[in-house]
Amino acid sequence: MPSEIRPPFPWRRFGADTLYMLGFNLVLAVVLTYFFSHGRYFWLTLVATNCIGLCSFFYIDGLRLLLCRGHTDKLNWLVFLPVVLTGVPFGTLVGSRLSNWLVGTDAVSLDAFGSGRFNGMLLITLVATIIASTLFNNRDRARRAEMAAALEKARAESIQRQALQAELQLLRAQIEPHMLFNTLANLQGLIAIDPQRAQQMLDQLIQLLRATLSSSRTKSTTLAEEFALLDAYLGLMAVRMGERLRYAFELPPELRGARVPPMLLQPLVENAIAHGIEPNIDGGTITISAAQDDAMLALTVSDTGRGPHAGAGKPGTGLGLHNTRERIKALYGEQASVTLAAASHGGAVARLTLPLTTP
Repeated sequence: MPSEIRPPFPWRRFGADTLYMLGFNLVLAVVLTYFFSHGRYFWLTLVATNCIGLCSFFYIDGLRLLLCRGHTDKLNWLVFLPVVLTGVPFGTLVGSRLSNWLVGTDAVSLDAFGSGRFNGMLLITLVATIIASTLFNNRDRARRAEMAAALEKARAESIQRQALQAELQLLRAQIEPHMLFNTLANLQGLIAIDPQRAQQMLDQLIQLLRATLSSSRTKSTTLAEEFALLDAYLGLMAVRMGERLRYAFELPPELRGARVPPMLLQPLVENAIAHGIEPNIDGGTITISAAQDDAMLALTVSDTGRGPHAGAGKPGTGLGLHNTRERIKALYGEQASVTLAAASHGGAVARLTLPLTTP
């Protein structure tokens, strides 16, 4: 097995810890000056706290970050405790001598291990180290908790997206057979009474299925492609209904590239034929239009048929309109809507509004 590659030393994090330590040393110098030295020797004390504090910090925090490298980023105190126990006297001794060399005085000289002044400074360094280590460790623990929460949120969103995609695939799988079964039922009826028209209808069906095979399996399609598929479908229906079915499209050039879910308008067109146009003796006209309303796309399927209050033209499950609502709700939430109302000319108007998405 290949050896595990450890991440590089976190220099940016080490630099941020150094800035925190400088602020901590300043606070410690103020406390030592005004509570123990009656406000005297502030600058000497500041130099001493920074030298001792930084020497201890570089030793202890450097090893802490070195030991913490890995996948868990958790501190093993059994390993880290000896680092603290050796780092405190090391920082106290080296830092005090560095301070003496910088200021040119023995105001903070430490003669030897075990002396009273050394023990006092050692105690102060130990307390300061414990406080600083606790602060750094709590900060790292909070950072780990934030990272874990972010990962959990990303995982939950990924699961939600997968569930949404599965739901959309199920809804689309219900819509496509719905259209196909209706067409095959019409074809079955024509075979007995008009074989020639049945053959023509079968040819149109094959062309329609070829046209929809690729687009019906994609997540989105252009509005021009969606209208082309509806044109093929209505051409198929016109073979069966003849002059009783008339249709028109209104697609502005600037909206031809707008992205929409595939076969979104298909169920609405089917409903217009089944419940509006076909029950009428004289048939009627279906008009499919698209328009832009600010940042929204308005798609309309209107017919001159019986109207929504005349009752169902033939028995149905209501699957088409219901699944269209469910699809856009899953995709766009409250931003999209589907309405069905009576038209002023006596037919019905199905209006679909969704956010406009352009390439």
